[in-house]
Amino acid sequence: MTSQAHAEPARPHRKGEARRAEILAKAIDLFAEHGVEASLRAIGEAIGVSHAALRYYFASRDELLVEVYRAHEGGSKSAADSDPESGPIPASASAVEVMEISARLNRTIPGLIELYATLTTDALQERQHPVTREFIQERFLHVRADLANRIRAGQAAGDIDPTIDPDDAAALVAAASDGLQLQWLLHPEAVDIGRSIALLERLLPGSSRTS
Repeated sequence: MTSQAHAEPARPHRKGEARRAEILAKAIDLFAEHGVEASLRAIGEAIGVSHAALRYYFASRDELLVEVYRAHEGGSKSAADSDPESGPIPASASAVEVMEISARLNRTIPGLIELYATLTTDALQERQHPVTREFIQERFLHVRADLANRIRAGQAAGDIDPTIDPDDAAALVAAASDGLQLQWLLHPEAVDIGRSIALLERLLPGSSRTS
């Protein structure tokens, strides 16, 4: 009796989580194919979800966009861990190799590159988009820290010039990756992201490529 009484309240919560995940999946598909819709109401109409239902799970358009990108990025990380072109990414992969693989995966879904560009642009307007600004700030901190650690590992292995500041180099790699993807989104025929990112290997070579 007691265990059943405690088990019942969990069912609506599980149903709500499943519904939220379903909405996120539909929004990812929408953005991947058509880019970012203008408003929360327009997004709801496009994915067949009422405005009231969207507001129940996501307080604002900004919150929905951030959660869509988080869900997409989590899926992309799983795909990158078994990248079809290079196999599983080794822990020793260089900073440049990691960003190159990430950019290659992103190019398969241009609409989500547009979503990322929207988020980074909105983040510059702190008063209007505080949720987005916090998300992008935290993301950049995490990305730069991960890249800097990979660069330090390359320096310890003797593959990267020890006089290069890892934090500065990490910021450079992240900026190059983001900027190249934006240029590719605007003019894909004129920009080869893979070749351009590969130029950074001259500055920050990876041991897996130089050995």
